[in-house]
Parts: sequence; C-alpha cells; structure tokens
Amino acid sequence: MCGIVGIYHKKEPACSDVYDALIQVQHRGQDAAGISTWDTEKISTHKYTGLVTEVFKHQTTFEKLAGNIGIGHVRYPTAGGDNVSEAQPFFTANPVNISLAHNGTLTNSEKLKEKLIRINFCQFNTNSDSEVLLKQFCYELYKTNFRKLTKTHVYKALNNVFQKCSGGYAVVMIVAGIGLVAFRDPKGIRPLSLGKYKNSYLIASESSAITAMGYDLESDIKPGQVVIIDEQGNVDKKRPIKGSTNQPCLFEYVYFSRPDSTIDEISVHKSRLRMGDFLGEKILRDFKDLDVDVVIPIPDTSRTSAMQVAYKLGVKYREGFMKNRYIGRTFIMPGQSIRKRSVAQKLNPIEIEFKDKNVLLVDDSIVRGHTSKKIIQMVRDNGAKKVFFASASPPIRFQNVFGIDMPAIKELVAHNRTIRQIKNFIGADELIYQDLDDLRSSASIGNPKITKFEESVFTGIYCDSFVTKKYLQKLEDSRQDIKR
Repeated sequence: MCGIVGIYHKKEPACSDVYDALIQVQHRGQDAAGISTWDTEKISTHKYTGLVTEVFKHQTTFEKLAGNIGIGHVRYPTAGGDNVSEAQPFFTANPVNISLAHNGTLTNSEKLKEKLIRINFCQFNTNSDSEVLLKQFCYELYKTNFRKLTKTHVYKALNNVFQKCSGGYAVVMIVAGIGLVAFRDPKGIRPLSLGKYKNSYLIASESSAITAMGYDLESDIKPGQVVIIDEQGNVDKKRPIKGSTNQPCLFEYVYFSRPDSTIDEISVHKSRLRMGDFLGEKILRDFKDLDVDVVIPIPDTSRTSAMQVAYKLGVKYREGFMKNRYIGRTFIMPGQSIRKRSVAQKLNPIEIEFKDKNVLLVDDSIVRGHTSKKIIQMVRDNGAKKVFFASASPPIRFQNVFGIDMPAIKELVAHNRTIRQIKNFIGADELIYQDLDDLRSSASIGNPKITKFEESVFTGIYCDSFVTKKYLQKLEDSRQDIKR
C-alpha cells in the first residue's frame, strides 16, 4: 500500500503543499518518500528512504524543487525492493519528461516488461511494477506519433494502458507540456480523490488529505477515468475505456484508510460504525452466554467498531492500552522479529481496566495472529479473568495481489485453520469473526450503487485473469518472511 498526492497551483510553488499532503497519507507507507515538481522547463525530484519528515528535513531540498505543479509518494514495498532506487516518483525523458507516482500492483508487469525489452523500447533500472507502468505509458504515448503533444495523445495512450495493464492502480503524473495527469484502474480497486481550493487542485489517495489541507472535496476519480489539469489550470475529465466498473478494495474500509476519509462516496467512519453494529448483533445472537464486563479496542483502527459493539451489548467501553505514537503500523513492517518487538514497544496495558474482568478485545482484523496472541497474553498477565476476541472483518485466508503486501499465505493464521484452531492459537477464551455479508453491507449501505468489492483476501476469488495458480505460487515464494 502506498500514498500518492498531486498538486496544481496557479502561481505559487507546489512543493511545500505536496509535503504537507504527504504527511496526511503517511499512514499508507513508511518505507520511503519522494516529491517531483515541474517549472515549465524541467522536472526536479528528491526521494529517499524514511518518513516524509526525515526525507525532507533540509530547507535546501525545498528550494531545489521549483514549480507550481508537483506530485508526491509515500511507499511501503509490494513489488520491488526496499532500497532508495525503488523509491518514487519515477522519472523518464523518453519520449518527453514524465514523472510518475503509483499506488497499487500490476499483476501482469513481468509480461509487459519482457515485451518492452524485447522490442528494444527501453531498459529498466528497478524491479518495481511502477516503473513498468511508467514505461508502458511512454511506449503508448510514443506510438501516437505526436509532433506537438496534446491531451488527445495522452487520452489515447492511457486508453491502451487501461487495456493492457491488469491489476489495481491509482496514478498521478507530471507530463511535460501537458500538466498534472491522474488516473485510476478500470475496476477502481485503489482509491483516488480530487479536491479544489480557489485556483488550486489537489489529488490524493484519500479524501482526508484533501479536507485536512483546506480543499473542498470535488469527487472521487472514477474507475477508468483520466483527469488532466493543464498548465493553465483547465480541468478535463474523460473515461477513455468502456466497461469500467466500481469494485473498490474492501480492506480499505477495514484497516488502511483514515476514518475521516470518504472512498467512492462511502464514509470510512460510518462503515466502521456499521461493522461494530453488525458484530455486536452477531454476539448477541450467536454468543449469548458470553459474560462481558468491558469492551476494549486494540488501537487505533478498531476504536470506532469497538464503541458500537459495546453499545449493542450494553456494557462499558474502555481504553485499555497506551500507545506509543512513535512506533509505525506493525502490519506493514517487514520481518516477524521486528513486528514482535514493535508490539511490545507499541502497546502498554492499563492494569485496572483488565484486573478481575471478562474482557472483550476488538480488533479490525487478524492477519498472522502473532500480535493478537501477544496482546491476549498481556491482558491475562494484567489480571483478566477471561479474554474474548472479536474481529471486525472475516478471517483473512488468501493473498492480496492488488497492492496490499499480505504475508505469505502459509503465514496467515486463518489459512487452512478452523475458527476453533485459530482461537486456540491466539489463546482466546472465545473468538468471533465478522460475517462477510455483514462486512459488505457495512460499506455498501453508504453507496448502494456499489454491488461488488475486491475481497479476495477473504474469498480467494480474484477479479483478474492474470491471477493464476502459477502467479500465486510465485507471489507466495517472494513473500516468505526472512527468519531472524
């Protein structure tokens, strides 16, 4: 998962606002950060590994990033490596100066890459599928045989990109002579929104970045839609490909997105409230004998759902963990040993909230199960009589291939395990999972026009013909955690 932003100002430099917007999407990636700007003559780029504040800590860096158009990227690796060469935005000067920032994963990147090399169009400097996407767009632009580049050429090139590039992707680009270009894959798997303030425009992975920056949210960029903001500030929107459908990633609502975001007209906050409602109703219906004294969330994402669970059950809601704000999101940390250390450093229990109580812990999801296991043991060590565990999402049993770096499938605690076996593994007295139909409803109630979601982590059903058993096995091999 990554975060992307793009800014157009009429006259003012864009760099500092790109920086501020990247801060608002930092939760989507902590591995690397980068900014590119355009000053009508050249594209300037600065990128490096680390958090946004670490990569852009010197004033001289901002001074070198001149221009009123800029794009930015925060990354955690789903394809490629974790060194600085894989950081984005990526740049090329063939056939014109272009800089690209990408969130998502191309499922057919190897096939596209092989063809571009075979026809001697370009060479590649990284293993990133984002570079493949950039070079594929460049090739399609080159094939238009333009003399003077126009928006029509860009639309024509992107029509071919949509037809040839499979997977989930949201993209912002600087295209010299055109301006700021943004587009979203034809299924709308990865989110992208557009905002406006006076004569300025902001494009971002989440609407929360737009509103936090003081912009008005105009719209989601639709699946298969291209938005061009030219150098004069004119905005063009077009869907050059037919047959686009809205099938957003369901896990965005569960975990990744900020609660103050709206994705495809669905409030993330309200969807999580509904998750808690459905989960509470399931507990009342199917687990009537649970004697719950208190509901406690595992911070931060599960708070909204946990409050509604407590409300439905008619029991107290309490905060039971102090969280160290300087430890990143453990889900997106590489290496199991690092994650284990981070859990201990990140959460510290408040003993009086657990001692002599039957505690219901609520989390947004259970991935590997190691974090849940450690937290349950913490709660027992602090005097809880019984520890029940509820997940606001169904069991995660399968790989994600559209831009979420789930672990290898054999490391998923729910893969090939029953609910009872998972309960025993994490050490809970009872384990309650959200039903998939209820999770779908939690989101779709917010926008009834959306009838399908990308939900392969729960079902193992992939909306992409390139996702074969061979593809999944290769992905499985690449995702094996290094044992430390």
